[in-house]
Parts: sequence; C-alpha cells; structure tokens
Amino acid sequence: MSLDPDDPRPPYAQITNALRAAILTKKIGPGEQLPSQTELTKRYRVSRATVQRALRDLQDEGLIVSRQGSGAYVRSRTERPMELRPHIEQAFEADEVTIDFAGFSGETLYGAIREPVDRIRAGRLRPQSIHVRILVPDTRKPQALPTPLEAEGATDDVRARAHEIMRRNTRGITDSLGELETLGLIDKAQVSVRVHGSTPAFKLYLINRREAFFGFYPVTPNTVPVNGTPTKILDVMGLDTVLFPYFQSENPGRSDAVWIEQGQMWFDSMWQHLGEDYTP
Repeated sequence: MSLDPDDPRPPYAQITNALRAAILTKKIGPGEQLPSQTELTKRYRVSRATVQRALRDLQDEGLIVSRQGSGAYVRSRTERPMELRPHIEQAFEADEVTIDFAGFSGETLYGAIREPVDRIRAGRLRPQSIHVRILVPDTRKPQALPTPLEAEGATDDVRARAHEIMRRNTRGITDSLGELETLGLIDKAQVSVRVHGSTPAFKLYLINRREAFFGFYPVTPNTVPVNGTPTKILDVMGLDTVLFPYFQSENPGRSDAVWIEQGQMWFDSMWQHLGEDYTP
C-alpha cells in the first residue's frame, strides 16, 4: 500500500478510502482488527496525526470502533447506522454505476452525487456508464403527507411545495449526470424518474446492486414557508432519517445478501407495476 502522488486528495483521504474499500469488500471482516497506527504510519509513510484523521473519519462513518488500549476494529454492520455520502462517492469508482432510489424527494441523493460529479468533470474519475432510477410519490395528487396541521390550511399549496422540492432535486440529478454524457466525460448517463400514489414510510438506496441503505422517515410537525407564509404542517423529515447499511459478500447465505436481493425485488416490482414515467 502506498499513496498516489497524482491523486489530488490529501493523504488522510487516500488512506480513508483504501481502508474503507478493504472493509466493504470484506478484506477486513466485521470484528477484525485494523493494522495499528504505528503500522499504518510506516506503511503509508505519513505522520501519526494523518493516520488518526483517517481513522476518525472511518469511525464517524460508522465503519470502525476504537477500543482504548486495544486498537480499531471493524464494526458489525447492524450495530449502528452509517453515513450515505462516502458510499455513493465510492460507487462512482466502478466502471458501471447503478443507483436505485425510493423515497420522498431525492434531496439527499442529489447532495451525495455532487462530489463524484465534480471529480468526473475534473478528470479524476471515469466510469463508463451511470444509470439512476428514482421512485418518488406524485405529490400533485392527494397524499397522506405532507398535510397542514390546521384544518383550514391550504392542502393544495402544501402539496405544490412538496412537488416543487421533488421536481427541483430530480431535475438537478438528471441535468448534472446528463451533462457528463453531453461533454463526453462518460459514455452513457441515464436518469429515469417514476412517480406513484403512495406516501413513502421509508427511503431505500440500492447501490451497484451490492449495497443497500434503508431508513424510516420520522413523521413530525414542521413549520415551512408556503406562498411566503410560515405554515405548520405534518411532514416527513428525510434529512433526519437514520440509514442502516447492508453489504453484499462472497457468501450468498449471509443475511445482508438476502436483504439486498429482497430490497431489489421490492423496488423492481414497485417500479414496474405502480410507477408512472415523469419528466422533471
């Protein structure tokens, strides 16, 4: 293992990425100990502070746990949630990128793809193809949520606001990925959006058919601007959703593999039977 002098990322980020890849591909399995800080400083020829920063980032992502006097260990996948963004960014290092998303508006996904899109524009990544499917509710039609908390609230205006948020984010994803193909930076980019009539109770990400992230939407009162007026509504809080990860492995009998298979089956059935094509 060594650092890439042509990689513009700082050394700690390169180490974080290398260790993350080793964990996600099961080269270092759940419960196993990572190399010591001393070993990592020698291996990468960096300072201890650089290694500590990389390990801290992995811990913040929920991939490892540090045990005082013992070292760092890979965390069991079911012990705590993880952050989505680093896994989306790593997915774009594959030749063929596929992301299926089911949820409310795609806002988190839009934010997560910006870094890999910028890296493709800068020539630091070059996937051959990107295929994204987005499955979201049709908030132009009556939905259980969002809804005004007060009986005299303008339900149509609240739905229109939710629809505009969805349209803005799905349009942003469509435009930013489509531009990569237009500029000749990748061979093919395809973003498909379908809407359906059900209010989502959860969000689901299926990444390169090898990873899944699942989280329930909290339902909570919220005050939002509707036509310039602060309005109390009952809403789903997607940015507060805790995501739990599942990773494919070489053992098809692992529960993670079964979960991803069933999650993909659910998404495909919703996409085929309930989804209607939508152009943001």
